[in-house]
Amino acid sequence: MNFLIENWMLISVALTSGGLLLWPVLAGGARAGSVTPAEAVQLINREKAVVIDVGEPNEFAAGHVMGARNLPFGQLEDKLAGLVKNKTTPVIMVCPVGARAARAAGLARKLGFEQARSIAGGLRAWRDASLPVEKA
Repeated sequence: MNFLIENWMLISVALTSGGLLLWPVLAGGARAGSVTPAEAVQLINREKAVVIDVGEPNEFAAGHVMGARNLPFGQLEDKLAGLVKNKTTPVIMVCPVGARAARAAGLARKLGFEQARSIAGGLRAWRDASLPVEKA
């Protein structure tokens, strides 16, 4: 007991650092709606997932996932149902960095697309994984 009292500061630092290391695992929500580029490839190949680039047309023209369709984030709510007819089809959202795609996947899930996901890290992560990119 004396040890605990004398070393309370070291113990609190150890508990805090342990908690910070476990936070991403316990939170889980930050990555719940996203997939890695490798997982996205599996969804595309195995489940015929539709890839939607939610970047602006100029970003899409600069480079995009092969076979992706461009639907800017601002038009997503109005045009997603016309682009993907079956709401059970996996939909993968992508943008240059991944932030807009994560918001787009959340919006798509609210619209009834239960299997909407985003690529964690966006097109940058896709390129880093040496996966094919095409330009318009």
